[in-house]
Amino acid sequence: MSERFELPSELNIYSVMESRDALLAWVSDQAAQAKEFLEISARDIENVDGAGLQLLAALSNMGQSWRLVEASDVFIDACNNMGFSHWVDKRYLKVSDGGVKS
Repeated sequence: MSERFELPSELNIYSVMESRDALLAWVSDQAAQAKEFLEISARDIENVDGAGLQLLAALSNMGQSWRLVEASDVFIDACNNMGFSHWVDKRYLKVSDGGVKS
């Protein structure tokens, strides 16, 4: 199992560039370790907008396999509202405070 990436509590237009830099550095590190599948946690998300979700969509377009393993209710609602409900697949999500139960 790979080390997971913890998304920050705010993933919005005001913080997305900093989050992008941290995410890209982490992806590079994981690729150097020959990790085939990346795990991302959104359990701490309290504020997310289209820019934050676009960052994850860009990761999908990089050819790197990833899945969400934890998510807050706020993140789940945003994904469902913006057409990314496949990211919050209950088969993979783990229980977190206020998050989805598998």
